[in-house]
Amino acid sequence: MEQSPIMQNKLELSRNANDIQGLDTLRRAAQSGDKEALVEAAKQFEGIFLQMMLKSMRKAQDVLSDENNPFNSEQVKFYRDMHDQQLANDLAANGSVGLADIIVKQLGQLDDGYTPASVIRNDGNLSSINRHKIKSTVQAQDTILGPVGPAYKASGFASPQAFLEHLFPAAQKAAEQIGLDPKALLAQAAVETGWGKYMIHSGKGQNTHNLFGIKADKNWQGEKALVDSIEFDQGVAITAKSPFRAYQNFNEALQDYVNFVQNSPRYEQALKQSEQTEQYFNALQQAGYATDPDYAKKVMSVFNGDIINAFKP
Repeated sequence: MEQSPIMQNKLELSRNANDIQGLDTLRRAAQSGDKEALVEAAKQFEGIFLQMMLKSMRKAQDVLSDENNPFNSEQVKFYRDMHDQQLANDLAANGSVGLADIIVKQLGQLDDGYTPASVIRNDGNLSSINRHKIKSTVQAQDTILGPVGPAYKASGFASPQAFLEHLFPAAQKAAEQIGLDPKALLAQAAVETGWGKYMIHSGKGQNTHNLFGIKADKNWQGEKALVDSIEFDQGVAITAKSPFRAYQNFNEALQDYVNFVQNSPRYEQALKQSEQTEQYFNALQQAGYATDPDYAKKVMSVFNGDIINAFKP
């Protein structure tokens, strides 16, 4: 459908650097799916490009100019920049560079020789390189950590009550070694595993008994399982594959947690505050135990919750 002369004139007015109403007309036309609005927007983008080029050229010229020359005053430069802006728009409207035509063909999907922008990959067509990088990373990880099978998370307990009843005796013995309330230890395990509903299982279906999300670093000599985990990078949640420690039973997992915090200098301050549950978990988080910025709050929420408080050993 051909555009009316009135609408065409309104779109052309948007090229005027000082015509705000014309720009608003262009915006509304683009929202309505008007193809002519795409053409006009492409021309304006080309105009911006040309304006930036002229601005860079003017800056280079200003370096060599005479500061005392009246033609180099700020007032003259102000009107000069306005002239350059309008000149850039006019050059773009005349198709002097051809950038606008390329943009229209790319975004408008009008020609067979151009790939629509909607199907262009975000990785800049470097997917093969990315795949090679991922493969190299996995190979390097296997070299350091040893091969690990695909793991998954599955339920290990029927209910929170079953979780507490089964783990409390061993948690009490482990917690005594660091002066921590055993219920606080179970609250942390509950946060890590969702009350045992999301226990890490190996590819063979065996429960790793990992209650505290402790990862298998290069110093870990025991069994391990590779599983997707949620990490926080500068407050943003991301999914990453990480190797986690695997234990023969929950008693071993609880004892390894105690050894883990006792043998790491970074948790020294946390252990000094183990008798104050909230201070302990705050210090644990600050020392880098977890990347979740709300980790300590989540543990304390469970510790002060109805399920823990209602539990009678």
